[in-house]
Amino acid sequence: MLDIRRVLASAPQKHKAEKLNPLTTVWGEECDPSDVLSEYPRPRMRRDNVLSLNGMWDYAIVPLSGTSDAKVLREALMQARMPLRWDGKITVPFSPEASLSGVNRTLHPNELLWYRRLVELPELSLQQRFILHFEAVDWMCACFVNGQLAGTHTGGYVPFSFDITDLLGMSKKTEIAVCVYDPSDAGVQLRGKQTLSRGDIWYTAQSGIWQSVWCEVVSAAHLEELTLKGDMHGTLQVRARSTFGSRNAFGLGNEAHTDSFTNSHALEVTVLDAQKQEVLHATLPVGKTGETCTELNVSSPRLWSPEDPYLYAVTAMLRSGDTAIDVVQSYCAFRTVGVAPDAEGTPRVHLNGTPFFVRGVLDQGYWPDGLMTAPSDGALIYDIETMRAAGFNTLRKHLKIESERWYYHCDRLGMLVWQDCVSGGDAYSSWHTSQKPTLFSFTWRHFQDETPRHHRALAASDENYKREWIETCRNMVKLLDGHPSVGFWTLFNEGWGQFDAQAAVKAVRELDATRPIDATSGWYDQGCGDFISIHNYFRPLRAGWRDIRKARANRRREGAKQRAVIISEFGGLAQMVPEHTSLDHAYGYGNFATANDWCAAVKQELAKAESLQADGLAGYIYTQLSDVEEEVNGLLTYDRKVNKLRRSTG
Repeated sequence: MLDIRRVLASAPQKHKAEKLNPLTTVWGEECDPSDVLSEYPRPRMRRDNVLSLNGMWDYAIVPLSGTSDAKVLREALMQARMPLRWDGKITVPFSPEASLSGVNRTLHPNELLWYRRLVELPELSLQQRFILHFEAVDWMCACFVNGQLAGTHTGGYVPFSFDITDLLGMSKKTEIAVCVYDPSDAGVQLRGKQTLSRGDIWYTAQSGIWQSVWCEVVSAAHLEELTLKGDMHGTLQVRARSTFGSRNAFGLGNEAHTDSFTNSHALEVTVLDAQKQEVLHATLPVGKTGETCTELNVSSPRLWSPEDPYLYAVTAMLRSGDTAIDVVQSYCAFRTVGVAPDAEGTPRVHLNGTPFFVRGVLDQGYWPDGLMTAPSDGALIYDIETMRAAGFNTLRKHLKIESERWYYHCDRLGMLVWQDCVSGGDAYSSWHTSQKPTLFSFTWRHFQDETPRHHRALAASDENYKREWIETCRNMVKLLDGHPSVGFWTLFNEGWGQFDAQAAVKAVRELDATRPIDATSGWYDQGCGDFISIHNYFRPLRAGWRDIRKARANRRREGAKQRAVIISEFGGLAQMVPEHTSLDHAYGYGNFATANDWCAAVKQELAKAESLQADGLAGYIYTQLSDVEEEVNGLLTYDRKVNKLRRSTG
């Protein structure tokens, strides 16, 4: 039965423009702008010749005139003139909206954000190149080196890089500048939970550079990509892309340096166990286009799991004859995740061939002082370890792609990741994406998301948005494919920007056939993917809903495969902790006056979800890891200074 009181209590409210209480984390309090997030950003492709560019940059925010058309904007950014005056200093990689940036200023849709830094780069030999890396910049940017365009990028959640060697001058100092445009939710681009008017389940928007920036010295011929993915049978997929020469701002080869790979080029892969004993050594051919794609085998591998997150060390060496051209350090693991019937025929998640019950927590990845950027590497580790200690084995990374170091820590600490694609599109209709499916669950099966009418209802009618979603989804799968912790994909959440889920599932399967897919988390099930995925905040918990089971029988499906039932969001019980909240009022699903009452209710909810294994439930995702601004339904406070589960005295 629907709990009307909880539904009404969670209804969106009209908000005044309230200033958030200044909260800091212990890591933010210790943050040194001269040594911020200095760890190697890409642990699966580690080199020695690295220079971190995190730290103090000049910044300026200037007016933008003209159209918001993406093509025109890109041209405008490429031709933009650097400001004559700068507003001050900003700590990269924190967005200007984050307190740790030192700016505390919202970037508006009619403004451009400029960055500038002078860098002293090491001298290069004739056979070396200089690569400038950005882990994430929100949303559209142009990069200039010594006043010349190095390249452009669109999309706020995936890494990109530029070869800037040919733009370096004779001076010891190199000027790097970045111009950024970000309309936030005034546009249709991917943005997740960000909004210019925060409130309820929507959070403060952030813009600009929000993940690490760094440079690498590489040889002219070098590895650009490396993916190592092992399964429970000892098969190791090796995918690599090497390049010979440079690429200019537009991805075109420089004739002075470009050549095809020859028969003399090879990729040498060595795998060591924890005792540094060699378990695999192979020399692999490099195709004329630089591609390597093959399968190797390790006999009787030690399998990865949350209980035993075993990683093998890997050295990948690009050779030309007997000469080592490029060397990167990496790692791999062996594990298999899938959905299959158990001994009684009930579809379950299986890990390494054994039924595995998902005990997960929703993780927004927000911080009061850094917004979507963790204040330190230690902060990332704290969240993972604290949830492990609380008995959870999975984190659902909600509507955000994290830094690679977060996935690395999940790999080595033993935490499965349920990874969401990032949502976007036009302004969401609360009736179609929240109220109607909450009140009337039978409506879920009457929604075909491939029709233009339903695209409009779910804010997915803009073609630019669809193209960006498809491209970002593809890049996300490629980026995270080699992380053993990443076990599941979520494509669409609660109908936000949802379109053609069946086609999306097919496209992701073609990229990665090894991970189960939650096609439509919450509602508007299209009969595809590997899960019947339910959000349940307002009804008694059960292992599936009758209407959804009917839908499974009546709608077309991807093959004839049975799907597992997952409660992909539930709980969300609210409890404010004075002096540790962003506001003096709360949003959540049910509020509790005392820590004891809240803790008892949370444990009761988790115990109920746990008991549903016997009824066929494959797992659950509890909402949520931490409070975020107005939402105070976290197991931890927003500043991570109070673990609410430990506050009860009973």
